[in-house]
Parts: sequence; structure tokens; C-alpha cells
Amino acid sequence: MERRTFLKRSALASTALMIPGFLQAQFKPLSQLGKRLIVIQLSGGNDGLNTVVPFRNDIYYRSRPVLGLKRDQLNTVTDSVGFHSALKNMAKLFESGDLLTINGVGYPNPNRSHFRSMDIWHTASDSDKYLQSGWLGRYLDLHCAGTCQNPLAIEIDGSLSLALKGEEQKALAIRNVKQFNKMSKSRLNQFLLQQHEAEHHHDNHAYLYKTLRETVNAADYLESQLNRMPRHSQFPKTQLGGQLKTIAQMMSAGLDSSVYYASMSGFDTHVNQKQVQQRLLSQVDEAVGVLVDTLKKENLWKDTAVMIFSEFGRRVAENGSQGTDHGSGNQVFLLSGGLKKQGFFNALPDLSRLNDGDLAMQVDFRQIYSTLLKDWFNTVPTEVISGRFDSLNIF
Repeated sequence: MERRTFLKRSALASTALMIPGFLQAQFKPLSQLGKRLIVIQLSGGNDGLNTVVPFRNDIYYRSRPVLGLKRDQLNTVTDSVGFHSALKNMAKLFESGDLLTINGVGYPNPNRSHFRSMDIWHTASDSDKYLQSGWLGRYLDLHCAGTCQNPLAIEIDGSLSLALKGEEQKALAIRNVKQFNKMSKSRLNQFLLQQHEAEHHHDNHAYLYKTLRETVNAADYLESQLNRMPRHSQFPKTQLGGQLKTIAQMMSAGLDSSVYYASMSGFDTHVNQKQVQQRLLSQVDEAVGVLVDTLKKENLWKDTAVMIFSEFGRRVAENGSQGTDHGSGNQVFLLSGGLKKQGFFNALPDLSRLNDGDLAMQVDFRQIYSTLLKDWFNTVPTEVISGRFDSLNIF
């Protein structure tokens, strides 16, 4: 094989591996888009007890003499419960019926390791089982086997989470559309296209050149479509704000994908939790508030669900460093214009009945997954998740 042919073939093969098929597909009118799910992962173990606060509970204040939040520091949503002061938009969404809080979410025999617990959430496995595919990845396997030209799932990041890796199919990870467009116009790609067009090759590798050309053109198209973002959407200039802005752009442009994934780190608050959690939850609240407002104005909210979760909660008792240590049992927020149950799905955990100092589990997180699969995506949950978990009947 000639050296130039080898180099061209190798480069083209590498390029083709990075080409997402959906960029070659047409965008759909918004009226033809189906149900969509946005997952927001709060990495590090957000302290749920200081996120949704039982301000009339004496045990709460005895357990947290420093960290306990008083009623006047909260956005009260009932006569005994308040959201963290940073969650102003979330409290309004609670009141408007766009938010459901599911309390005491976890799994049997909880693991307090960040990595292992996140793997369990990503794979929907039992705590003593190890899986190599994620729950959303298996959903892709089920619905994309030989039929999907476009990926059903996109993660706004430079790498792909385990949750989105199937046995056969995988989601697409894109950190920044402009950077992707810039990459598609690299000097190497332009050189290869010019060489091919000049030489008029008709060999077995013609399809690679064709795909490369389509990708360069489609990257332009994708960026131009995303520039149509409504001016009323002023997302915060934070990491999560940027991710949710990209998701809103893709949805508003009519991108035919069903699942979008974003994440935010920093919630491992062993030290000085009040200041850290205030800053982090403010970023979450502001970004989510703009996202919901944008999707409402774009008439996309009714068919969109947002799930916000963390891999575990924190211990009920504060530690000696004005923080909290790894625990279990937490809340999951579900937001949607299609909720038939709003507010609180269940009561807050009983602080007088703890499991080794942790909040007791009331809802297995796989019940939430089963609900999303069955009632949102019209999929048989047992084809994606091992075991039977009752739907929560909230959509």
C-alpha cells in the first residue's frame, strides 16, 4: 500500500469514528418531536436534608446545631417544609405544579463510595452486582437496533457517562457545538476533501469522503440552527448554564433526540457546607429556571421531563467541620409540563427512625426509572432494567 493512501485511509477512518450520524439527518418541526427527558446529575452527594428542610422538626436542629436552616432562611412551600433559600425558581415551580419532589430515594444496602454509588445509579443494578451498560444505554439498544439513524441521547460533555453506554448503542457526547464545527473544518479534513475532489477517486473508500463532506456541511447547519435561540433566553454563564443552554438550543432547533444529559460537580460538602451549597444550588436554580422558561415559551414544556438526582445524600448529623459526611436516602426532583401529580410525592423521611444515622429509603430509584420508561417513553421497563419495580403513576 502506498504511504499516501495509507495515511489518507487511516485519517479518514479516524474521522468517521467521530462523526455522529444525526448530523446527516434533517431536523424535525417542533410539532413532530416526541417525549424528551433531560437528566441533571449533581455529582458529589448533594445534602438533601438542607435542600428540602423540615423546619418544624426539633430532631433536625438538634442534629445540625450549626448547619440547621431556620424558617426565615427558606422558601417555604408548606406550613412545615421549605426549600433552600437558593432555590427560588424551584419553589415557584413547586407552587405552579411544574415540579414533583420524591423523598427518601435510594436503594437497598447503600454504598457510600462516590464512584460505586454513581455506577449503581447509572446502571440500575443491585448494590452487589456490576454491570457494564447503563440504563439509558440499554434503552438505546432496545430502540435503535438497526433502525436509528439519529442517536436518541446526547450528553453535553467531553466524555460519555456510563448511564448512556449500551451494549450495542451509545449516546453522543458533545461539549460545544462551535468547537465541533471548528474540528470538522480542520486543516487535515479540508486537505483530504481537496485531494479527493481533485483526484476523483472511485474506490472502496469513497463513502468515507462522502461522509466527511456531509459532516462538514452538517456541522455548519447544526451551528446555524442553534443560533436561532430565542433572545428571551438569558442563561447564566456557568458550567450548568452553558450545558442547559445547549440543550435548549438543540430542542428549539428541532433536533430529533429523546434524552439529554448534563452534570454538575462539587457537592461533596464535608467542610463549610453552608457557603458551598448556597453557591452550587444557586447555580442549579438559576439555570433550571431559565431552561423551564425557555421551553415554555417554545411550547416544548408539556412533552419534556427533567430529572435532577445525586448519587447519595448526607448523614443526618453534621460533622465537626461545619459539613456533612456521606449518607443515603435523598430526594429526586422531577419537573415537567406533563405531571399529573405535583408537589410532594411522599412525606419527608422520619428523622426519629434512621438507618445507622442515615435517612431511610422510601422509594427505590429504579421505580423512578421504570416510571420514566413506562409512562413517559412507552417502553416495557423489564426490557431495560432487571427486576420489577412499580411505576409511581405520576405522568
